[in-house]
Amino acid sequence: MQSIKSSALEPTRLELAALSPAQKIMRLAPVYGLPILTVFLIILFSILLPDTFPTVLNFRSILADKAIVAMLALAATLPMMAGRIDLTVGFGIVMWHILAISLQVKFGFSWPMAILITVLCASLVGLFNGILVEVAQVDAFVATLGTGTILYALALWHTEGRQIMGTLPPAFLAINGASVLGIPIAAIYVVLLAIVLWIISERMPIGRFIYAIGANEKAASLNGIPVRAYVIGVFVASGMIAGLAGCVLAAKLRIGQANVGLDFLLPALVGAFLGSTTIKPGRVNVWGTICGILILAVGISGIQLFGGAFFVEPLFNGVTLVLAIALAAFAQRRRTVVKGKIAPSANVSIKEAPTAAPGTEHVRS
Repeated sequence: MQSIKSSALEPTRLELAALSPAQKIMRLAPVYGLPILTVFLIILFSILLPDTFPTVLNFRSILADKAIVAMLALAATLPMMAGRIDLTVGFGIVMWHILAISLQVKFGFSWPMAILITVLCASLVGLFNGILVEVAQVDAFVATLGTGTILYALALWHTEGRQIMGTLPPAFLAINGASVLGIPIAAIYVVLLAIVLWIISERMPIGRFIYAIGANEKAASLNGIPVRAYVIGVFVASGMIAGLAGCVLAAKLRIGQANVGLDFLLPALVGAFLGSTTIKPGRVNVWGTICGILILAVGISGIQLFGGAFFVEPLFNGVTLVLAIALAAFAQRRRTVVKGKIAPSANVSIKEAPTAAPGTEHVRS
């Protein structure tokens, strides 16, 4: 089965202690290179565009525009931690934002019930994906591509190619339009979601188990980890987050249409892949994903303020994805050389798994 596999080798305290200051900088540069580059871009665009880029309005615009992409990127990050990929995060949001609106304007459901049903349906699709991948042993890429295409077709069938519109409750619109201390509430969702996922993945046993599965599924199974249950679980969680993102998108657009949503797939995957090259290089991680989305948002905003054409955003996303995969492959080759010099222990406990845990370096056939 094709999956995304990683074996990250992060710098340890003992390793850093033995290095000179210059060597420490060289060793840590790949770890924090992406955040440093993001800060550099912010400073650069602020100098070149002093009247438009470093403004509160542009700051709010960046946060509001990329919040939904960030939620989808976090949704995609979960299966990647387990060595899988979920394409329905991009396809599914087409269906979920349409469903959230249709339940209210066509079927008379209250907005809380509409959100609940939408998230439940998205979770069930995630469950179906997990069963296809883990029980039926269908390749994750193929399974989620097929499921996502079906969802897109259902969205086209339901809308008949037209827009779904009607009067939506102000409380529902507020789940995207409100702000807290001047910060768009959608950005607050991203921060809260990232904190929760970080706690689960880095501070709880379940996170170590998921990373262990992504690093070596057979070894994880031999250590008593219920691989099937965890893999299905990450797909369900990914679907649930995508469903929530669909509801936020519905409140933002206020209409349901099948020609939006697919544009979210590439930047979401780019953010997750790019995030695997920073903070914990070679391993998909929550804060790395956030950094990946942030540098995309800053770069695209700056280029557009310079007067970039309409095709700049997809071009920037595509080029960044290629560079992210190339950097990950280069990092993997360097880690392979380093690992060759380190005698591996014959027995590695699951508690040590995060030190050599999974992310997204290469695709294993």
